[in-house]
Amino acid sequence: MGIKKKIIIDTDPGIDDILALLLAFAAKSEDVEILLVSLTFGNVEVSSCLRNVVSLFHILEREMQWRREQGRPEGFETLRAHPPLVALGADGPLDDQKMLADYFHGIDGLGGIHGTHPHLTPQDAWEHLFDPTHEPVELKPVPTGTAHQSFIPSKRAAHEEILRVLRENDPDTVTIVAVGPLTNLALASAADPEAFLRTKEVVVMGGAVHEPGNVTPVAEFNAYADAFAAARVYALTSPTPKSTLPFCKSLPDLPPSLGKQLTLRLFPLDITSRHGINRGQFRKATTPLVEAGSPLAEWMSAFMAHTFATVERLHENQVGDAAELSLHDPVCVWYALTAEDQGWKPSPQSPEDIRIETTGQWTRGACIIDKRDRHPVEGEEESSSDHGLWLSSRAGNRIWRMDQSPAEGNFGEVLLEKLFS
Repeated sequence: MGIKKKIIIDTDPGIDDILALLLAFAAKSEDVEILLVSLTFGNVEVSSCLRNVVSLFHILEREMQWRREQGRPEGFETLRAHPPLVALGADGPLDDQKMLADYFHGIDGLGGIHGTHPHLTPQDAWEHLFDPTHEPVELKPVPTGTAHQSFIPSKRAAHEEILRVLRENDPDTVTIVAVGPLTNLALASAADPEAFLRTKEVVVMGGAVHEPGNVTPVAEFNAYADAFAAARVYALTSPTPKSTLPFCKSLPDLPPSLGKQLTLRLFPLDITSRHGINRGQFRKATTPLVEAGSPLAEWMSAFMAHTFATVERLHENQVGDAAELSLHDPVCVWYALTAEDQGWKPSPQSPEDIRIETTGQWTRGACIIDKRDRHPVEGEEESSSDHGLWLSSRAGNRIWRMDQSPAEGNFGEVLLEKLFS
């Protein structure tokens, strides 16, 4: 048996975020422990993200009860063995204008499901569990089917919980999977850089390197939503973080030197867009389960119907069963669960000096790489022939850009099997 993986998931649920969380909780308990789910704004407001996560736990409680009654295996082992901490985080970007992705995910983040399917949304009052101004409550065992049996609510800010978890675990044992804007991670690394660098690696869904963006011609949504946060976290991979660290009025500069460099594995649109699930696959797998009464299949079918309809509206060549949702966030979780698989490969150029544009009128959130055929130079001082220290051997970021996966071409089938088999 290998060493149990310890994972923090920083997320902005969101449709594919919910699929990513489901995939994580479906893992075997002896293999994985989800220590923390930290929430950030992004796809929708952070308050809606919290409601979606609480709804997820509510549905999973009902699903496991239904499976028991049907004589089926309950599944979701790691959730049952290790209820994760849930913490509320950033409600907006560091220095940028806020932008949400509710045009795709729906105003509530799940295609309007809380309005159209209210019977699938928890009704008990759970908001106070996360309110630091509310008197603490002693959590006691609650009946199956309620909303907070499967998680532990935190009254601390998400970035504080990230640092606490990293301090309480051995260095290089906790992986952070960040599938939303990187605001919580930027706040954590600014508050205590050395504690943040205790992480084993940070797995980031973000950016578009050689592919077009999905929110502007050059920018992917997560990198665009908080470009300053992304640039600051990327700078932690550099031998000299000051060489790529952007000026940010809301956070202090990093120390001139750090004890180690961050290992950051980037999953840009270049790889995540090659992993999808289409309407035909999803319908074939879930229709019999909906008819049999599965709460999870009913819940997923409701928000996925909205998703596939949105895909059809945005892409004229994707209609009917061919309409496909790219599984951007689940791919990152799948890597964290199966990182030892030899099918995962970084780009041949890795580690690459990839930087995030923070101030351009048309290029905010763009991934910038140096395509010039130039010789590297020694030193850390900017010269007239090297503006921005792109050629310095001691400057620039060191990003592991992931390029191949072991599940490319059939990842939708893998996801469905893990959730429903």
